[in-house]
Amino acid sequence: MSTVATMLVARADDDHPAILDATGTWTWRQSVTAGATRAVLARSLRRPGPPHIGVLLPNVPEYLFWLHAAALGGDTVVGINPTRRGDALAADVRATDCRLVVTDAEGAALLDGLDLGPAPVLVTGTPDYDELVAGVDPAEAAGVVDRAGSVGPDTLFLLLFTSGTTGSPKAVRCTQGRLAAIAAVAAPGYGYRRQSVCYCPMPLFHGNALMALWGPAVSVGATVALRPRFSAGAFLDDVRRYRATMFSYVGKAIAYILATPERPDDADNTLVSAFGTEASPRDRERFARRFGCVLIEGYGQSEGGAALNPVRGMPKGALGRPAPGVDLAVVDPATGVECPPALFDPAGRLQNAAEATGEIVNRGGRGSFEGYYGTPDAESDRLRSGWYWTGDLAYRDAEGFFYFAGRRGDWLRVDSENFAAGPVETLLARHPDVSVVAVYGVPDPAAGAGDQVMAAVELAPGAEFDPSGFAAWLEAQPDLGTKWAPRFVRVTPSLPQTATGKVTKTSLREEAWHTTDPVWWRPDGTGPYRRFTDEDLQSLDDALAARHGTM
Repeated sequence: MSTVATMLVARADDDHPAILDATGTWTWRQSVTAGATRAVLARSLRRPGPPHIGVLLPNVPEYLFWLHAAALGGDTVVGINPTRRGDALAADVRATDCRLVVTDAEGAALLDGLDLGPAPVLVTGTPDYDELVAGVDPAEAAGVVDRAGSVGPDTLFLLLFTSGTTGSPKAVRCTQGRLAAIAAVAAPGYGYRRQSVCYCPMPLFHGNALMALWGPAVSVGATVALRPRFSAGAFLDDVRRYRATMFSYVGKAIAYILATPERPDDADNTLVSAFGTEASPRDRERFARRFGCVLIEGYGQSEGGAALNPVRGMPKGALGRPAPGVDLAVVDPATGVECPPALFDPAGRLQNAAEATGEIVNRGGRGSFEGYYGTPDAESDRLRSGWYWTGDLAYRDAEGFFYFAGRRGDWLRVDSENFAAGPVETLLARHPDVSVVAVYGVPDPAAGAGDQVMAAVELAPGAEFDPSGFAAWLEAQPDLGTKWAPRFVRVTPSLPQTATGKVTKTSLREEAWHTTDPVWWRPDGTGPYRRFTDEDLQSLDDALAARHGTM
């Protein structure tokens, strides 16, 4: 069985470009040597205990050098999320038993004064760091490469924190063998070739960048082009600078690129394809027209318990099907009963969302899920009743194609009717003035329990919210569920999101109508929307207090 270490050893004498960024170019030979050098350095610095190296860096060559170091040396990279702060950040480092932390000046400022346990901090870009790297004996580094074949496929290579959109982040285990196997499938499946230039705008601490881009690039010896952090405005300039042929994405990145001003020559670029998750069907079509690049949507998790593969000619909006022999199903999470197939009208609009939507489960077991590090309860929750429960909602058509419908926390209950937010978001995303949308439940002051629907939207550049026009547009949608129309519409310049571009709804739910953003609402659920006032806020708060007996 192949390992990441053997994949890198195969590149040790390769002078094809491996890494590009704004500061320079490194060949595979140079980057493998840089990794081996850092493997020697890590062994000289880290404290006794698990060989876990926390990496708190943006997308820079040093991040890839330390990935190479861990792979060649049989160590483990812990991808630290830079959006975490204070005690939460320190807890991530301690919970994953880091015995060394590699960061830059910006990261060092975040870590300053925190209790990191026994992990010393190594700061890149400093004279001390450069001196330590230069002081490594080249013969010792060469020995690391020579011995890398002894690193086994079961060696823990990555601890990847989940995005935390539905709870506290958990560290997902990924061995060398698992990542190498993913790369072996993804490289031919997504069209990687040695001449590919793979632009990496997504953060390297996340599974998307590592499993869908970096790993496949290593397997074929392609080139990886880096930007420290995603920038929608710099996207096309980067593509042209590096002559990128493909990239990966996640969350709302595509919507933000499309929100940038169009140029007459947008399609004059080298892109061929991109692959990721959660771009709406409308945005995929717009991106292909504007940039001449095909977006390939799939479905997978860092955990590896379930995956869906895109199929040529599949229906619009579908994610794909599971691999042959893999028993993925959509089930009612309360009963475990499989949901009926989704039904569509001639225009492809979902007709039975309430009964067809459920949670994606792998009834064959854990798949390639290798567990969480240090959180056995979370692992047990994933594997209830011998099934792997993804926590993601979907519906499936009669041909076996799956369609994403949100996450487990995205259920709403309005007037005793349960439905998922995902289909509502898909519908609202069709509105020509809407760029990005999140749908969630807020308390219903008029009911003893239950929700009212609230939508937070980012508008397209230059658009303004038209309350009468929006209400009329909703009424004209034939697939609008009877309870789906938002009672509240929050117009915001920027939705809260994770570092990987996934919208997180926790703060939106908590804030409800308590926001400085303009909110529009329909008190009785019909007619045009009107601007929400301070008096409205007080009235609803009083009604909720009375409902809960706190007045």
